Amino acid sequence: MTLELQGIGKVVSGRVHIHPTTLSLQSGSMNVLLGPTLSGKTSLMRLMAGLDKPSSGRLIHDGRDVTGIRVQDRGVAMVYQQFINYPGLTVYENIASPLRLLGRPKAEIDRAVRGTAEMLRLTPMLARKPLELSGGQQQRCALARALVKGAKLVLLDEPLANLDYKLREELRIEIPRIFEASGAIFVYATTEPEEALLLGGNTATLWEGRVTQFGPTAEVYRNPADATTARVFSDPPMNFVSVFKQGARLNFGDRANAPATGAMAALPDGRYTAGFRANHIAINRPSGDAVEFTCTLGVTEITGSETFLHVSHGSEAHWDRWVGLVPGVHALPPGQEVKVYLDPAHVYLFDAEGRLAAPAPYAKAA
Repeated sequence: MTLELQGIGKVVSGRVHIHPTTLSLQSGSMNVLLGPTLSGKTSLMRLMAGLDKPSSGRLIHDGRDVTGIRVQDRGVAMVYQQFINYPGLTVYENIASPLRLLGRPKAEIDRAVRGTAEMLRLTPMLARKPLELSGGQQQRCALARALVKGAKLVLLDEPLANLDYKLREELRIEIPRIFEASGAIFVYATTEPEEALLLGGNTATLWEGRVTQFGPTAEVYRNPADATTARVFSDPPMNFVSVFKQGARLNFGDRANAPATGAMAALPDGRYTAGFRANHIAINRPSGDAVEFTCTLGVTEITGSETFLHVSHGSEAHWDRWVGLVPGVHALPPGQEVKVYLDPAHVYLFDAEGRLAAPAPYAKAA
């Protein structure tokens, strides 16, 4: 079974919410929609579900054009960030409610409820009310109600956003197991690159209503097609700086330079934009051909075992503002001059249109 989006787009009052999008999602696949708030994740999911009608394109579900078909007739299940359970019903009755609405026989309902509860590890809680459950158990109850219908397309719209860290980690581990057991097409929306990497499968990166790249999650992370995708698939967003490639060297200005290795060596000479992720900035000089930058420290954010450094590089005419993530606790006063170091093996080069010109050498070796 497949779900095919063929040029699906959405325009509301002259404003583009979703640019024409073509995707093919396969049965038994985990598909992550990754993007910041208002990038179009929920809008795209609502088009997939049939809750909204597209302005252009077609939606093909298992070879059948379902573009104009009611959501009730599509075999789709959707779980929102604000998960909903019926507080006056037991977990059993919550899970059974969609099947009762469909008029299924009592014995069939019982088999489906108990089988789904077993898959989601809810069997000991079937007699409880939702308010007697933990947050993670309540979310699993909402998932069970979505899955019990045997839906072939399950849409999860930031389902873990309102849970605490421990519960999020618990369900992040369980969701891939659940989707493998169900065999459905799963589509999971998130703003967090780390969550996309943990879930695996495929990832579509979204920016301002446009899918910028779609493919195996690790591949999209290591080899972003353009600077926008790289920005979306980095937390904090990827840092950028102008660089001039001349012969076998990369010149970052201010006497900072590095060898042009790998795919970079074959690029024509000229100006590019270098991109690098926060965790590839260091404050202690590493071995090898590290690039040294003199920066001004803005603020530090200590997380416990790591420190975020907000620094500015350049001059008053043009400041590059970067975020570095370095191990350890570093309570540094703002405004001071700091030297930061960058391993060129983790530098991506983008051309004047923002397209990937050369991947980071580490990415090709991974």
